Amino acid sequence: MKKLANEALNRISKEEFKDAEKTPIIIILDDIRSLHNIGSVFRTSDAFLIEKIYLCGITAVPPNKEIHKTALGATETVSWEYAKDVLEVIEKLKAENVAIYSIEQVENSIMLNDFQPENDKKYALIFGNEVKGVQQEAINLSDGVIEIPQLGSKHSLNISVSAGIVIWDLFQKLN
Repeated sequence: MKKLANEALNRISKEEFKDAEKTPIIIILDDIRSLHNIGSVFRTSDAFLIEKIYLCGITAVPPNKEIHKTALGATETVSWEYAKDVLEVIEKLKAENVAIYSIEQVENSIMLNDFQPENDKKYALIFGNEVKGVQQEAINLSDGVIEIPQLGSKHSLNISVSAGIVIWDLFQKLN
């Protein structure tokens, strides 16, 4: 096996990315403190042709040197919008018939491995603050809550790792 050179990876241009058919997933980042986590979610969203990212509350916005460090240009490909109030974003998306799912640990959550997205629906996934998680009001407005099964002693994953796991899982189930 020989490692592939960058030229062999068939990367698409920014223009081709903008014109490409998107995966019907919207990411909502609410009160994310770490600029590196934000950049990492942008990069993952680029990799899987995610439709859009909403940056809410205290979540920083591009252009930002620290976000760019992990996003590596994905802030220029993935569509994004800042909104101060996550609850208003949820209400707007619900009015557009987008299914809203918080990624959190709650009573009666759906385990990620048991969640089966419908091919004719668009999904918005809410990821919350690194310490406090998704705020209860956002959970209350959600159509459901997806939990990543964990077996260790911590039962806590970094937000960018959680986003990567959930985005990949839904991407492969939808495709």
